[in-house]
Amino acid sequence: MTLTRTLTGLAVTAALVALVPAAAQAAAGPSDTAAATSSASASHWGTYYAPGHRAKTFGSLSARGEDHDVIPTADTVRISGKVYDLTRRSSSCGLAVFRITYRDHAGKLPFKHRTITDCSYGTAKPYSFSYHDVYEVELKVCSEAKAAKPSLNCLYAGTWKVLYLSK
Repeated sequence: MTLTRTLTGLAVTAALVALVPAAAQAAAGPSDTAAATSSASASHWGTYYAPGHRAKTFGSLSARGEDHDVIPTADTVRISGKVYDLTRRSSSCGLAVFRITYRDHAGKLPFKHRTITDCSYGTAKPYSFSYHDVYEVELKVCSEAKAAKPSLNCLYAGTWKVLYLSK
């Protein structure tokens, strides 16, 4: 009986979550929709935390020159922000790992990782970088031992946060 109630509650919640964005868009007038579309090219994001709140990051993202040819991409995406290590251990670091999906010359969508590492407790490490022909930008925040690159657990466990998706 409890399992049935739980599943029913989850189904109702999923239905409500699906209806809320549609209702908000229907309530917005044409000018509201246009304003939301134009402001989507420059936005602040975060604060996102690593599991256990051992690291955090926040920042901003601006996209310019969206091309809606065959595969929609932004001509240039600029990402800036700060990453914090929130552990007191000297052997631990906070990582902000970005997965940037871009359009290559063959029209395919490969991705590359960009990792920013901070190993100093309580002191922010600022970052800023840009990429061209960007389709999607995703973020994952991790806290782990000092290493040359993020662990497989950091890269493949959990979910990525979508910061930008060209439409």
